[in-house]
Order: sequence, then structure tokens, then C-alpha cells
Amino acid sequence: MTQNYSRRSVVQLAGAGSALALAGCTSSNGGSSSAVRISGGVGPLPMVEVWADIYSDETDTTFDISGGGTGVGVSDLFNEQVDIAMMGRDPYDEEVEQGLFAVPMLIDTVVGTINENNPVFDEIQENGLTREDLEAVFTKEITNWGDLVDADVDEEITVYGRSDSSAAYEQWGDFLGGEDDAWAESELENLADANHNGDQAVAEAIGREPNAISLNNINYVYALDSGELESPVRPIPLDQDGDGLSDEEDFYDTRDEFLAAVEEGRYPAPPAREMFLAANGGFEDEAYDFVEWVLSDGQEYVRDNGYVPLEEDRLEEAQNNLAGEA
Repeated sequence: MTQNYSRRSVVQLAGAGSALALAGCTSSNGGSSSAVRISGGVGPLPMVEVWADIYSDETDTTFDISGGGTGVGVSDLFNEQVDIAMMGRDPYDEEVEQGLFAVPMLIDTVVGTINENNPVFDEIQENGLTREDLEAVFTKEITNWGDLVDADVDEEITVYGRSDSSAAYEQWGDFLGGEDDAWAESELENLADANHNGDQAVAEAIGREPNAISLNNINYVYALDSGELESPVRPIPLDQDGDGLSDEEDFYDTRDEFLAAVEEGRYPAPPAREMFLAANGGFEDEAYDFVEWVLSDGQEYVRDNGYVPLEEDRLEEAQNNLAGEA
């Protein structure tokens, strides 16, 4: 069995169970002026940390890694503060025009989240919520839990959003808007009752508040080591056809079940999404070697760390694009 590496220990969130404390700055092997510098999306950060640990053991390469969000990573890249940006979304056309070069690295998933003590928790777990239900909640069209599921409950819904430059939140807005439409991150922030910086802060807030709803990358919902639901944070099952939660749609008990559903296309994209590693112009020297390894040997560690690896044809395309930029 592949070993599950992690360069940071799991911590207990206050009132929210286990998750990774990865919102801030970290470095591998102490960091140095010649380290490969990486910043950006919080969603891919745990996996990039794992890859850096394994790769540094094999090559003696050092890393300086921080989060901050996709927007921060791209900004750092263009300001020549980092060698690699982690991105939780496709590059924008204007970024590519400025010289950004990106390759996909894995698939991550965003899911709606509530507290296990939610006043209509049983109804939601049994029947799920549709995209339209979630859109109505996050845009304040529906503000009471009883109205949402037609239950004899009078409890106001508290909506939490993201205050950082979050690709996950952007993807969630794309999902909420439905086909050919989207809610902008700024629109959702303005409608939310409160906004939090990063996945960990959102998970902590959901863990404290039974009436709250938000979204999280799945590695902040399921326990890192076991892949089980151990904290008060729970995923919201998605009723994709409006006919209630079918057996094919009921795959939220463990992270492995959830990831299998993503691989099989039973969970939609968005909110499932490709994540990218990006460079300004092209990857160079140690950064190039690291990304080349991520797209080859590094893929074997993806599933065990809570993500979905790239499909073979997509992986081959990424490898060819990388080689073409060398």
C-alpha cells in the first residue's frame, strides 16, 4: 500500500474536529534563498506539501511554500516572488496573455457543508439538496431552514462565505449559477452573513454554528488519516435530478466513496475542478524538475491524500505541454 505522507501533523479544530492547519506560511527543510518558492491556492496546498516532502527526501531540493489563495499565488508569480503558483481554477485569458503557463496537477472537489446539529440535518441527509436549493440559500432567496425543506422548523439560515482570493468560492459560484451562468465571488461575499479567510476558518465556523451553511474543499470535511466524518462538519448530499437522493447519488459517508464518485462522473464539475501549477513564462531548473515529477511519479500519492489523479490522456497532454515549454 502506498504510504500516506504529510509534512504537517493533523490538528484538532476548536469545535470542528480534525483538519490541516495550512492557511499560513510553511517551508520544507528549513527553506533557503535557493528553495523552490511556491504560493497560492489553499485547496491544493496539502497535496503540494506532501509532494514537496517526498521529493525533497529523494533529491535534497528545498521548498518554501505558503497558501493565501489562487489570486495571491498568481500575483506573487508575476511579481517574481515565487517560482510556482498553485491554482484552484483555469487560468484567465488575460493571465495567459501576460505570460502565465500552467499545467494541471490533480482534481479536487468542493462540497456544501453544514453542522451535524443542523435543525433539519436528517431531512437533508435523507433527501439531499438540489443546485437550485443551494443557490436560493446562498443568494438569500430562502433564509429559513424550515422553508428550505418544508419542515416544522423556524430557524434562520446563517450563510458563511470566503473573504480570501478563493478559487473554490469562484467554482462554487459557477456551480450555483447553473449552466451558462455564474455568481461572482464578490456577489456571494456581499450576500453572506460573514466571510472567512480560508478553508480551515470556514470549517471552524461551521463546527461552531448549527444554523450555518458554507462550502469546503473535501480535505477539510473528512478526517485526514481515516477519511471518515469525525468532526461536526458534514457534507451536503447533492440531489442532481430533483427527485430526491438516489442510491447513485448517495456517496458521502467516506472520502473514498466521494472520490470514487468524482472519478466516475457521478459528482458534477463544477464544483469538482482541476487544479494547476503555474509559472511566469515557463518552469525553470529545480521548479521544472519538480513539476515533471508531479506529473509522473507524484501522481501515485494523489488518491491516498484525498484527491483524484488526472486521467491518463489528460496527464499525457500535460506532460507534453510541459516538455514543449522546456
